[in-house]
Amino acid sequence: MTLPLLEDLPDPSGKKVLLRADFNVPITNGHIDDDLRITSALPTIEWLQGRGARVTACSHLGRPKGQPDPKYSMDPVRERLAKLAPGVELLDNLRFSPGEEANDPAFVDQLVDGFDLYVNDAFGASHRAHASVVGPPARLPSAAGRLLAREVEVLHGLVERPHRPFVAILGGSKVSSKMGVIEALIDKVDHMAIGGAMCFTFMMAQGYSVGDSLVEPDWVEACRGFLDGPTMDKFLIPTDIVAMGPGEEVQVFRGDIPAGWKGLDIGPETTLAFIAPLEHAGTILWNGPMGLFEDHRFQEGTVDVAEAVADSHGFTVVGGGDSAAAVAKFGLDLRIDHVSTGGGASLELLEKGDLPGLAALREASNAPR
Repeated sequence: MTLPLLEDLPDPSGKKVLLRADFNVPITNGHIDDDLRITSALPTIEWLQGRGARVTACSHLGRPKGQPDPKYSMDPVRERLAKLAPGVELLDNLRFSPGEEANDPAFVDQLVDGFDLYVNDAFGASHRAHASVVGPPARLPSAAGRLLAREVEVLHGLVERPHRPFVAILGGSKVSSKMGVIEALIDKVDHMAIGGAMCFTFMMAQGYSVGDSLVEPDWVEACRGFLDGPTMDKFLIPTDIVAMGPGEEVQVFRGDIPAGWKGLDIGPETTLAFIAPLEHAGTILWNGPMGLFEDHRFQEGTVDVAEAVADSHGFTVVGGGDSAAAVAKFGLDLRIDHVSTGGGASLELLEKGDLPGLAALREASNAPR
């Protein structure tokens, strides 16, 4: 996939550049809890400013539903950005306008008015066909920022040229949200471990009782198709589960989970089975926690898998969202080769091989042909 890069832009000296960033950071009581998405944009900002460009950034924050909402003010981001990247202006929350999510051409015209160049560095938003993502490349010379280009390089490399053995570890709550990724990766991986609440639909497909655990009954047959098919030997499905029952009692069950009990983490036997292939893995993709890791009673599976991924000598990639939050919480993020800034975007790129924001950049007037 050939995207226009910063070097493909016309000389930015003295030009006004609209930078679409992903500053959708967690904020509590007006204070930013984690500024990774701001600091991740700095290499692109520094490149532009170092060549004399005047940079104005724009981003969404939360879900304000198309109208101004003080709860989603960009002021905390603006204050942090001013300290990290002096001279960069920041527009109001893009989603304060209904034209952003509707991809309204009039809103695109308003956005690009007065700008000479456009840079998309918002990988985490590039799976959305929103005005600020897909509109400007049709109107201005455009490029992928450093973060966006790196995300695409890493995630495409996983699919096209992984070092083997290639192990995927998938978790999270719903198997329906990961089924496309499972289908896209199963022929490419050597092992695929299924944890998180999504494992219970697979366990039900194996014939186990899962008690009060989260299950998507409509997806049981699809899971059974994988487990009965030619790729069945690649799957690692939990054999024991840490569950919570009446009175918040916690117990490990092997096989069936009784009624009244809810599975909330993979068990110790399963954890060892998931970790075993990581020792000699050439490539590891981890997306989604193994359990309710926010609760210390159900974090052991996620912690142990995270530490094994961090200890691996292979190339390690952690998808965005909760799995990225987990490695950061446990102080392991600096030992991962690549922590993605976009959960939904990384899954969609792995599944479909393209994103609306990337397709728009390839159509820019200055894109390599």
